[in-house]
Amino acid sequence: MDSPVTILGIAGSLRKKSFNRWALRAAQEVAPPDAQIEIFELDGIPPFNQDEEGNPPEKVVKFKERIRASDAILIVTPEYNYSIPGVLKNAIDWVSRPYGDSAWDGKPVAVMGASIGSMGSSRAQYHLRQSFVFLNMHPVNQPEVMISNAASRFDEQGKLTDQDTRDRIRKLLEALVKWTLHHQGKTRPEAEHA
Repeated sequence: MDSPVTILGIAGSLRKKSFNRWALRAAQEVAPPDAQIEIFELDGIPPFNQDEEGNPPEKVVKFKERIRASDAILIVTPEYNYSIPGVLKNAIDWVSRPYGDSAWDGKPVAVMGASIGSMGSSRAQYHLRQSFVFLNMHPVNQPEVMISNAASRFDEQGKLTDQDTRDRIRKLLEALVKWTLHHQGKTRPEAEHA
């Protein structure tokens, strides 16, 4: 059996009880058997300073290593002021520099997000997708996972209790695995015998 597709999961919030961090944990729970999700925490990454891009902080070096070692990326983003959080944008900028040494280049990526409002981080997700063009990342377009009214979908311990949302996350991860294998020039065994 081939080794599982390794997905690096990133939550765009530092808040310990963030719905997006909880959604990322839910993704680990529902990941298909041919995938494993590892999480990288963004806390401790300092503000990007181009003067330091040739000598990045150790946390950034580790982040770039983890991205390069992964087969695909899963970003779970909240929505701040109709866009992505500064901590997420900052991390993206560090890892894309110096020019010509971006760890994001060519990576398949899926996006999802949660918010307490009715739009489920949709504007942040679409804004994030604009960055993928320059970063040369390959996003999964469907299904979209926009977790609206998030407070009603998780229990007090952070467990995602809404089965429909769990199913949509599972389908997104299945699509990411398929998309990743496509970009690696591989197919699933069942596709080879179709």
